[in-house]
Amino acid sequence: MKLIKTTLLSLLLAVSISAAEAKKPTADYLQDVSVTIVSEGRISRGEGSGVIFSRKDKDGNTVNFIWTAAHVIDNLRSERKVIVNGTSRTIVTFKDAKIVKVVRQKGRAVGQLELDAEVIKYSDSEDGHDLALLKVRKLNFVDDTVKFYLDKEIPKLGTDLWHVGSLLGQMGSNSMTDGVYSQTGRLIKSLNKHVFDQTTVAAFPGSSGGGVFLKSDARYVGMLVRGAGETFNLIVPARRMIVWATKNDIMWALDPKVKMPTDEALAKISIEDVGADFSEESEERKRKKRSLVGKQYPHLFRTEPNQPIELK
Repeated sequence: MKLIKTTLLSLLLAVSISAAEAKKPTADYLQDVSVTIVSEGRISRGEGSGVIFSRKDKDGNTVNFIWTAAHVIDNLRSERKVIVNGTSRTIVTFKDAKIVKVVRQKGRAVGQLELDAEVIKYSDSEDGHDLALLKVRKLNFVDDTVKFYLDKEIPKLGTDLWHVGSLLGQMGSNSMTDGVYSQTGRLIKSLNKHVFDQTTVAAFPGSSGGGVFLKSDARYVGMLVRGAGETFNLIVPARRMIVWATKNDIMWALDPKVKMPTDEALAKISIEDVGADFSEESEERKRKKRSLVGKQYPHLFRTEPNQPIELK
């Protein structure tokens, strides 16, 4: 009798553990970790995509970080000159971005949540890595978190992929498309410091900053940033994100095993890449690069001019 009871108890525990570990369907999971990014600048309004990476702080609160492309929030950036001990310095500041999450019920959109997110780290799209890390100002927004592909092995060509992004902006928020890993190590001549990988997932303006995920286990393998046709697009691969994050001591924003810094330490992080050049010559060079590369491989970012305020 004891043996029977023990066996039954073991079976019940196994069933309970199995149920507790049951995974959320991939489509639902990718919807939950994906968001629309809205940037309301002084002269333009833009819409792109992003993914949520969640961590716990020392008090047990969930802190939500958002990965997106730097060019998605470019219009939130401003500079001002100050004099410090007789030396001119450039101070860079960013307005908050808007994180938008559509609420759906019974197959219908029933509303949306909008939250402010501050810019924690930024690497520009011409001289840098076109990456930005944001922090949602509200604690405990969601518990969902993206899982990054941290393996050293590069995914094989032909690997099946998902993309989730706000295709054509908020109207197409969290659209899912699929494709394959079509090439690795692409170089753009005027941006030859860094590599891109190529995929065939369908992407449109608004896809920029959105995640590309393995179909097999939903891990994030790269950030969609540029395209030259619906199914020819370029991603910043996860391995490049790892290099940048390691250099800037923010691997805690990719790897949950790395200890997250305190609020005080977060506040001390330099937003721009160390050594960023703010000279007029540098800005002019970036504008030329942006114009040249943008014609061949444009950013997949939906933007429109802000309506001017009429004074009466």
